[in-house]
Amino acid sequence: MRAPDFWKSHGIAATLLSPLGALYGASVALKARFARPYDCGLPVICVGNLTAGGSGKTPIAIAIAHALRARGRKPFFLTRGYGGSERGPALVARAHSADQMGDEALLLVRAAPTIVARDRAAGAALANEKGADVLVMDDGHQNFSLRKTLSLAVVDAASGFGNGHLIPAGPLREPVAKGLARADAVVLTGDGNPDLQGYAGPVWRARLRLDAAALAGKSVFAFAGIGRPEKFIAALEAEGVEVTGSCFFDDHHPYSEDEIAQLKAIAGDTMLVTTEKDFVRLSVTMREGIRAVKAVAVFDDAASLEALLDRALASV
Repeated sequence: MRAPDFWKSHGIAATLLSPLGALYGASVALKARFARPYDCGLPVICVGNLTAGGSGKTPIAIAIAHALRARGRKPFFLTRGYGGSERGPALVARAHSADQMGDEALLLVRAAPTIVARDRAAGAALANEKGADVLVMDDGHQNFSLRKTLSLAVVDAASGFGNGHLIPAGPLREPVAKGLARADAVVLTGDGNPDLQGYAGPVWRARLRLDAAALAGKSVFAFAGIGRPEKFIAALEAEGVEVTGSCFFDDHHPYSEDEIAQLKAIAGDTMLVTTEKDFVRLSVTMREGIRAVKAVAVFDDAASLEALLDRALASV
């Protein structure tokens, strides 16, 4: 789904839905209180967030996996497989479809072995069996079934926490203070300085850059179905790409043949571009004539992050 506009303001819709948000927050608190986390015997690095979608968790998780591989480790990604039918635990292959495993899993498997599991403890056990020596959870800050060694909370610095209400009244999955109390570090993506409500731990900033140098100076028509598609357009323009038109869809949108045909007709002779996350949701025939642009996370202070990773690895 696309984030509703009222998630950005304190309007009547947010006020009317706030009792449901309180119930949502209470359910998360109860899960945290009564959880008995499974200790899989491996370091578990969780890359999560406090809001619904669009913060940049997946590029951050991929950057962390690359850092772990550079240390000679064998990281496995562990993900729920949102949008896919597979409940798992199952090892993801590149030949799988987004309908099976979810789009994020198909991005992750390009960087390291990936397991989809609704039951994260069962997924961790499978990763252990397959030879993993460290797990990277893509999402899971509000999942308490697996003991975590290191928890990173990713925050979109521009949008922050929206109107400050909980789902469905706002974008929050839990109250900010409670969520950040469990974070070992906060990673801010993009520009801005959101109110972290007294959080005193490490705060790092990461830039999500597009690998779009080959498109600089060219005209494109862009489309995307992600949490905040306008960020994709801004990132393209920051790389010197001229975006002559755009079309946005809901996050994790399942594209149809007709929709892609219409986009190609609208774009005409202009190059059609989209995100990698959208591209993996397209069939082989749909992909013809469409250029995927990769997002890469670059940390302003990579040394501090790597030092924290080293401490986490040494603690298990």
